[in-house]
Amino acid sequence: MIDAATAIARCADLVETARRLGADAADAMTSAQASESVSIRLGKLEEVERSESESIGLRVFVGQRSASINTSDFSPGSFAELAERALAMARLAPEDPYSGLAPEDRLFAGETPDLDLRDPHEPSPEALREAALEAEDAARAISGVTNSNGGSAGFSHSVAALVTSHGFARGYEATGHSLSASVIGGEGSRMQTDYDYRSARHRADLPAPAEIGAEAGRRAVAKLDPVSMPSGPLPVVFDPRVGGGLIGHLLGAMSGPSVARKSSFLLGKEHDELFDPAIRILEEPHRLRGLRSRPFDGEGLPTVPRALVENGWIFGWLTNSASASQLGAPLSGHAARGGGGSPGVSASNIHLEPGKLTRGELIADIADGVLITSVFGQGVNMVTGDYSRGANGFRIIDGEIAGPVAEITIAGNLLAMFRALVAADDLEMIHSVNVPTLRVDGMTVAGG
Repeated sequence: MIDAATAIARCADLVETARRLGADAADAMTSAQASESVSIRLGKLEEVERSESESIGLRVFVGQRSASINTSDFSPGSFAELAERALAMARLAPEDPYSGLAPEDRLFAGETPDLDLRDPHEPSPEALREAALEAEDAARAISGVTNSNGGSAGFSHSVAALVTSHGFARGYEATGHSLSASVIGGEGSRMQTDYDYRSARHRADLPAPAEIGAEAGRRAVAKLDPVSMPSGPLPVVFDPRVGGGLIGHLLGAMSGPSVARKSSFLLGKEHDELFDPAIRILEEPHRLRGLRSRPFDGEGLPTVPRALVENGWIFGWLTNSASASQLGAPLSGHAARGGGGSPGVSASNIHLEPGKLTRGELIADIADGVLITSVFGQGVNMVTGDYSRGANGFRIIDGEIAGPVAEITIAGNLLAMFRALVAADDLEMIHSVNVPTLRVDGMTVAGG
């Protein structure tokens, strides 16, 4: 697979070709990835996959008109053909007063920081197989586990590079390791399934495969013989496994393009106190070995550590150049670019700071409530903030976790839910969005 220097050179070649053929401005992004995974089921090798892909995307500007195109053809002459097609498309596109490259004086400058995103050790297929087998064996060893969906282990190596016609040219490489196990507990109509999964930039940051497998087994068995529960307003506690989804909805509503389209429930709320002052949500794009760490954004602007929520307020909108221009908002360094199309927006490593209560203390005063460990369905209205999801989890009675519940519905409005958030102290930094156990009082719970 190509390295970052080669990827940058390819992008520079394509941008120069587009400029030579008549583009007023252009940018190009190369992405390449090689991955390998091994899956085991019931102790036997089930699947070995290896894939490699490389693509390059070009965006050209002719005045206020623009077009994007991408290809995986790197043969001689292909860049000229690609640029000609992009320019022809741009000349037919409608004018967009907000389109354009990021301002030259705002581009990332200086040395690219080493965020330690690349693990020099690439595991062999045999090592991946042994890890997958160990994870599944540990899951199947849990009493009550009756079948398996399998264990898997994987490794990936990726390269990203961005070059613009006004002087930006950078790239970086990253690796990823993953482990998972999924098993079934019980038999017949009692069967329940669950999983555990972890990923990290470096293999040393993953737990042992047996730890992943054992947790998957325990989760599956704990769900056996679920019941429904009475309907009504109740305290709802979100396990960290699903609580990050609430922060995902917040980030979606803070997206500059969504605000510009007037499709955000935060529109007009940016100067309101939306959270309890004790809630603090941070972004750390430069976290060493972070799953979403990046030195610059998809338009070449520097990424900046910041508080997204502090003293009850959001910091503002997550913008790219187009949405910042349309909204008259500051550029925030959140542009995200794939191989083709205009940049969107994306946040980097996010976490909600832990509170002062243990998980046990957080639920100790709940006479009747529910701990949510999984949600399903798409019942979130990003325009109004109305929230309604199918859910499974555990009943809370007199401050203690009771038996499993299934096929319930939890509902509320995200604005009210954010204001009611209370955090426990059990934060773990293991995902791209990390939260401790969260409690929201006053949600509506509907039993089956």
